[in-house]
Amino acid sequence: MAKKDGIRIAIAGLGNCASALIQGLHYYTPERCETGVVGLMHTEIGGFRPCDIKVVAAFDVDARKVGQDVATAIFAKPNCCVVFEPNIPESGVIVQMGQVLDGISPHMANYEDDRTFLRSTAPELSQDEIVAILKDRKVDVLLNYMPVGSEAAARFYADCALEAGIGFVNNMPVFIASDPAYAKKFADRNVPIIGDDIKSQVGATITHRVLTDLFAKRGIKLLRTYQLNTGGNTDFLNMKNQERLVSKKKSKTEAVQSVTKKRLEAENIHIGPSDYVPWQNDNKVCFIRMEGHMFGDVPLDLELRLSVQDSPNSAGVVIDMVRCCKIALDAGIGGVLTGPSAFFCKHPPAQFTDDVAYEMTEDFIKTKPAAKVVAAE
Repeated sequence: MAKKDGIRIAIAGLGNCASALIQGLHYYTPERCETGVVGLMHTEIGGFRPCDIKVVAAFDVDARKVGQDVATAIFAKPNCCVVFEPNIPESGVIVQMGQVLDGISPHMANYEDDRTFLRSTAPELSQDEIVAILKDRKVDVLLNYMPVGSEAAARFYADCALEAGIGFVNNMPVFIASDPAYAKKFADRNVPIIGDDIKSQVGATITHRVLTDLFAKRGIKLLRTYQLNTGGNTDFLNMKNQERLVSKKKSKTEAVQSVTKKRLEAENIHIGPSDYVPWQNDNKVCFIRMEGHMFGDVPLDLELRLSVQDSPNSAGVVIDMVRCCKIALDAGIGGVLTGPSAFFCKHPPAQFTDDVAYEMTEDFIKTKPAAKVVAAE
């Protein structure tokens, strides 16, 4: 039986990932949850099902979304997420103008297709105004869906969560949970945070990590590897600006390096977004190559191609992150949630192999021990 009050969330950034998440909240109805579902790691966490999560506030800067009901905004351009749940009722929650800061890459404003951003002319809300909205609407958890490279914007919304005293889920690769100064702020204020940079359900990074761990455990010496990714959504278009890729490449690379038996030299590992292919839309295609030596120093090569719908691939993970954040709030636990951060994110404060991180997360869900929640050293 789910808890009647549910989980009240706010979303900063109504892009493709938010679209997939909100569609999922309506797709996983109580009836589906009772009869068995496909695509969820947990049907219920802490008494909460996906349908118990409610969006009560949303912020964006695109003119096609600001001023629209959330149910309309998630299908507005430049979004191109696959529509798997078209029946989204009007929510009564209107998307409000957030802070632009560095949330829009300059090259995005002039791109010659409907993926470009159209900056809203509505007045930007101040931090105090956003914090007041979060408090007034009794938000439990704020989700950060800023574009890659939005360093200032990510910190702005992290500060809003701190001031409002609500949970924070950092889905993107600006280092908040893994920044010792920010981790201490969340711990000092007893506010839970999960981050940084979400791992997809079965995406390029989690697959690459599993294979790298397999090599290590089976005695294969990994010599060199690459991961190449292409896609056609605004995330890939945004990442054509190489200056915005520093934290993303670091996050993805460290996620793989952390499970190697011996860290690879920089010249022997290449991981990161590779190109923007408009007609792929939200389809992400990943190519992984791994070269190593096996028994008798005999060469071994592995090549893999993975094709996924990028945004739905992250939505189920976010649903679990939100629910873990909520049970921490209800238990009075603050700071970085170590197990969930390690299991759900590419760049947590502390890296563990995925099987260890999984067990830590399951333990957290079942027991919520304070020992599992620490600030980064």
